[in-house]
Amino acid sequence: MHEARAEPLLLGGLAIDVVAVPGRKSVRVTVERDATITAAVPPGTDHKALETLLRSRLTWLYAKVGDRRADAAERPTRRFIDGEGFYYLGRSYRLKTVREAPRPFALVEGRMRLRQDRRPTAAEDLIAWYAERGRQWLPARVAPWAERMKAPMTELTVRTLGYRWGSCSHAGAINVHWAAMQLPSSLIDYVLVHELAHLHQANHSPEFWQVVSRVLPNFESRRQKLDEWGAGIWLPDSP
Repeated sequence: MHEARAEPLLLGGLAIDVVAVPGRKSVRVTVERDATITAAVPPGTDHKALETLLRSRLTWLYAKVGDRRADAAERPTRRFIDGEGFYYLGRSYRLKTVREAPRPFALVEGRMRLRQDRRPTAAEDLIAWYAERGRQWLPARVAPWAERMKAPMTELTVRTLGYRWGSCSHAGAINVHWAAMQLPSSLIDYVLVHELAHLHQANHSPEFWQVVSRVLPNFESRRQKLDEWGAGIWLPDSP
């Protein structure tokens, strides 16, 4: 899927990135966790009509941007020292540095173990560990949801997605942020169902949420908990 980016639209003191996405039939506005705003639009969208639509959403945009900035300001810092806690599947594990180990990072006997000589690259090593765990754990987790939702998923990848939990393509590929592996499994399920639903409905229309609610009737509470968890998970300084 090829996306065409236009110059950011300045509206009400906000900069909104406008991206023309082939195949889109409506406008989708998202506020990422770094407070950047993106409007995914159908190719050829009228500039004035888009501006009118976005003006109607300014109150929501101000509130969402404020929430994102507050979350970023409150995000706890973590150091790679003994006793520091890092989450995996919703549980916090204390870090322990060891002199010798076959791998830079590992979860052993309830402790996150970091090989001492890898301390300078600990952040990169931890990201790689989360990504590896995701590639091992997620395929079996997503398969029952995809079957239940009759979602035409073609592949699942784990990658860095900035401040998004997941994404999908028209070809049926699902992408999940490695940082999602810090979440409880029930919230990872929400991320997976959300992206699978986009394979049926590209936007966040009422029909999209109907697809989600059919398999996750309590999706609203999960979405709220996901926002709460998002403010506390570990991300490197420059995600």
